[in-house]
Amino acid sequence: MSSISVPTRRSALLLAAGAAICATTGSRAAEEQIITVHKDPSCDCCSGWVQHLQQAGFTVKTIETFDLKPVKTRLGVPNDLAACHTAQIGGYVIEGHVPAVALKRFLNDKPSAIGLAVPGMPVGSPGMEGGTAEPYDVVMFGPGGRRTYMRFVRDRAL
Repeated sequence: MSSISVPTRRSALLLAAGAAICATTGSRAAEEQIITVHKDPSCDCCSGWVQHLQQAGFTVKTIETFDLKPVKTRLGVPNDLAACHTAQIGGYVIEGHVPAVALKRFLNDKPSAIGLAVPGMPVGSPGMEGGTAEPYDVVMFGPGGRRTYMRFVRDRAL
């Protein structure tokens, strides 16, 4: 004999509330994956980094400008950590050729920091492929100082 379960009004309301919470959480998670990249319109390595992020599943909004200094100043990027592009995601600042794997880990960890930086333009970093790859650090920076967050060769963590 089969039994058919008819949902009560209360269980139907609980299911609807749960679905609404899941939809909101899913929207927030997807929203956190949108990264706004400020870059020079003629910079090929910046475009390479944008492609790297897109291939890793990020949605990228690009803002092209020839003068990035005011952006870096407004977002609190220290001069010695500056690189060729600056990005924003989830309330954080991302400076330079930070690999997507480091960015995903950082967003998951949600540390108390301003953001991450890969100073300069290390050969082999995402967007700077070609030549002999060199090891480089991804630096976490903020009010509490700075520290090496991860170390890479190409987009491979060491």
